[in-house]
Amino acid sequence: MKSMILAAGILMAGAFSASAGPIEAACNASDRAKGNRALCSCIQQAADRTLGGGEQRRAAKFFRDPDEAQKVRMSKSGGDNEFWARYRAFGQMAEAYCTR
Repeated sequence: MKSMILAAGILMAGAFSASAGPIEAACNASDRAKGNRALCSCIQQAADRTLGGGEQRRAAKFFRDPDEAQKVRMSKSGGDNEFWARYRAFGQMAEAYCTR
């Protein structure tokens, strides 16, 4: 019985890891990643730890339009400033764990 539960857990974990999150998908589609799926997966894991789903979708747009990131960074909006602080934490985590 325990082995059946363990096998089901492994299958479920595999199913969840097979679908790319918004950051990973944007990373894989970018020219900068150059097909490095392992790096993009690591960056997504950092995003999962630091950004909510909506924030990940917002940050994923920066891969296609870096000027949008600059607009958010320079914004006077309190919401943008809070997002930017979390986005910076995400970037620091991704750099620390994914550039070994």
